[in-house]
Amino acid sequence: QVQLVESGGGLVQAGASLKLSCTGSGRIFSSYAMAWYRQAPGKEREFVAAISWGGGHTYYADAAKGRFTISRDNDKNTVYLQMDRLKPEDTANYYCASDKRLYSDYVDQKFLEVWGQGTLVTVSS
Repeated sequence: QVQLVESGGGLVQAGASLKLSCTGSGRIFSSYAMAWYRQAPGKEREFVAAISWGGGHTYYADAAKGRFTISRDNDKNTVYLQMDRLKPEDTANYYCASDKRLYSDYVDQKFLEVWGQGTLVTVSS
């Protein structure tokens, strides 16, 4: 069974940091570009960050630039999202997803085919 499992969410105060992890199983996720998305209550799901299959290319939403860092450890089949200087508006469920194209340097939302169950991040003011 191919699946992704996120972890690392929690309740923190504004200005704090969290590091989310997304570990895959059932497939060699190191061969695929990966992404983080988030969905706040009552809002549409939005892109946060993405990383190429080899880790050499990263992409960020404007809201994440300068504060969030996406990385991956292909030996561990794991992608991370380091989130610094968190703000209350970062409160959301965070999901990781895998692009289905082998060896892609970028993520295209229409090709995302495996999603995790999400991890909740709550930032208090």
